[in-house]
Amino acid sequence: MTQPLADAFSLRGKAAVITGAGGGIGTAIALAFAEAGARVACVDLNQPEETAAAVRAAGTDALALACDVSDENRTAAVAAEVEARWGNAHILVNGASNDDPTGSILEIGLSDWNRLFAVQVTGAYLMSRAMLPAIIKSGGGSIILIASQLGHVGAAGRPGYCAAKGALVQLAKAMALDHAADKVRVNSLSPGAIETRRMLIRHGDLETAKIYNAPKHALGRIGQPIEIARGALFLASDASSFMTGADLLIDGGYNAI
Repeated sequence: MTQPLADAFSLRGKAAVITGAGGGIGTAIALAFAEAGARVACVDLNQPEETAAAVRAAGTDALALACDVSDENRTAAVAAEVEARWGNAHILVNGASNDDPTGSILEIGLSDWNRLFAVQVTGAYLMSRAMLPAIIKSGGGSIILIASQLGHVGAAGRPGYCAAKGALVQLAKAMALDHAADKVRVNSLSPGAIETRRMLIRHGDLETAKIYNAPKHALGRIGQPIEIARGALFLASDASSFMTGADLLIDGGYNAI
């Protein structure tokens, strides 16, 4: 019997862990998952209590957990706290990110390069490694790695970011093959330019960010966090039950130009 469409997108009875949940795309994903019925562990470098409170306001249970995802002990502690609270886990979104300096490899220092990979790539490895046993024990589930359109194409002055996001796309493919028999689907999700705090850091103000970025997208605008959250909901839910080892590109046509 075919599953009703609304049920396919439901996360009722499931527990999700989202890193980078303290703002922007991560917060939007946490709220979308809550609206779909999931319990949500909101994980960020600084305890994301505001996001967790919004999840609770949506009618589901939430945890707010502080974690540096590049720290193996902290990622293990997050997994332990989730298991102690809910006894299971079904979904992991590796969305933790950090700001990357602009410049060529001649201008970017080794410490900045290492920190970028420690958070974005090693962090995804450590959180996945910590959460996989619980997801497998729950009968399987979904792991999502937040990559970028710049994991597919290059950008001047962004060698570290392009390399890290490309690594996440490939990591998802390899993990998908390793854990298909465990009924764990692993995909990456690649946003285009999205209206978040990162825009202000790189461009100073939102209007300048829009003027610079909008023409690079076929749709002539930058995206909103909720548009990425909808894609994450698709990947987390049974709506994408026959999808693994793939990259979901939600970039407003950036890669089509």
